[in-house]
Amino acid sequence: MPWSQNDYPDSMKNLPDHVRNKAIEIANALLEERYSEGRAIAIGIAQARKYFEEDVDRPEYHIEPNGTDWVLKKKDGTKAIMRENTKEDLLEKAKSYVNEHKGMLVIHKSDGAISETLYD
Repeated sequence: MPWSQNDYPDSMKNLPDHVRNKAIEIANALLEERYSEGRAIAIGIAQARKYFEEDVDRPEYHIEPNGTDWVLKKKDGTKAIMRENTKEDLLEKAKSYVNEHKGMLVIHKSDGAISETLYD
């Protein structure tokens, strides 16, 4: 069950708003990866706290459409790091790459709008 700013687990109720919103975002992404609710909540809270405590100069990568392909680029980058025919194929490879580089991943829709942001 995905959570929202108005409907979230009780364990998130005492978090500052900005941390809670990140925790919800992270936990929802983990649910999509088929994590159990309890584990998604715990990881989401821990990672959201860590995100705001650490230096926010983490590299940011974007998965976005490029013609008929999908590309992974560093924020404000002009050169594709990876390119695949489908968003799903690129997402599988990009997650590992972004994790290895301790970055965050911003995933766009086919119209260019942001779909979601993943943190690790």
